[in-house]
Amino acid sequence: MNRRELLKMTTLFGLMASSGLITQAQANEWEKQAFEGKSLDDVVKALGGGGTEKSSGVNLTAPDIAENGAVVPIVIATTLKASQMAIIVEKNPTALSGIFYFPEGAEPFVSTRVKMAQTSNVYALVKADQKWYIASKEVKVTLGGCGG
Repeated sequence: MNRRELLKMTTLFGLMASSGLITQAQANEWEKQAFEGKSLDDVVKALGGGGTEKSSGVNLTAPDIAENGAVVPIVIATTLKASQMAIIVEKNPTALSGIFYFPEGAEPFVSTRVKMAQTSNVYALVKADQKWYIASKEVKVTLGGCGG
């Protein structure tokens, strides 16, 4: 998440809290639960539940082999009318690597880098029409950048 997006989200949560739509405690609890989830199911439940459904409309691009687990490039694109996207790395200490929000009319596209401790499944979640759609890919992380 870049600085501008972070400021927008902080402002949004602040406005919601000041208007009484949510309390600061509720916002903090939601964030805590989502980032403390240890599995795909834990994170989806914290993000509002509803389960997941595979979709050809969600495209996850990641390398087959990442020689440097500290900077693994991830790209998520979708043809769905997405309101949110999330990246989950199954075997990381914190499964949820990032969540992104899209206002009406914005192009739902994310390009970022994540840190991976070991070989793991990477999941791209896209929320559209109050449902979570998913795509996944296994990314192999090599030790020391030796390719093997």
